[in-house]
Amino acid sequence: MENKYITVSYRLYAMNGGEKELIEEAPAAHPFQFISGIGYTLDRFEKEITALEKGSDFNFTIPCAEAYGERDEDNVRQVSKAMFCGPDGKFDSENIYPGNIIMLNDNEGHRFYANVGEITDDKVVIDLNHPHAGKDLIFEGKIIEMRPATNKEIEEIVNAMSGGCGGHCEGCGGGCGEEGHHHDEEGCCGGGCGHCH
Repeated sequence: MENKYITVSYRLYAMNGGEKELIEEAPAAHPFQFISGIGYTLDRFEKEITALEKGSDFNFTIPCAEAYGERDEDNVRQVSKAMFCGPDGKFDSENIYPGNIIMLNDNEGHRFYANVGEITDDKVVIDLNHPHAGKDLIFEGKIIEMRPATNKEIEEIVNAMSGGCGGHCEGCGGGCGEEGHHHDEEGCCGGGCGHCH
């Protein structure tokens, strides 16, 4: 399969209570860029886009099962508030607050995203589900560029992907022990990415 360099502008919606809710946007001035055939995007997203041509408009829905799967309540954890204290013992309230998505590391240095939930006197609830788990994703947009990728472009994207999960979405959001999931001393501590294409 030929690796293609593709840029798209899009709006991403999810259904929320019967209404379409805008959850992410990549405008034409700052399009999403990827190379097909190397697992950088969701399989279904890539399949839909690569079937089209430069200049094509698109509007398709990726069912939850082909996106980030259902939410897993086992991926919602309570951790010690002390985990987010600096060397001075002070809690990092600037970054750790309900609704914020943070980057965590496990004991092996793997990075993964977590959504901060409730904060109590001694605990912080963190949600390791992908932010879009449990949602059907509706993509509406336009293909700005589609051409064969150069070896240099492929090399650059592979290098970026090898730095951990912070951009490589294939395999994130499944069960414990699958590719893209990371472990701490309590076992599986989830996976997930900040991007949803």
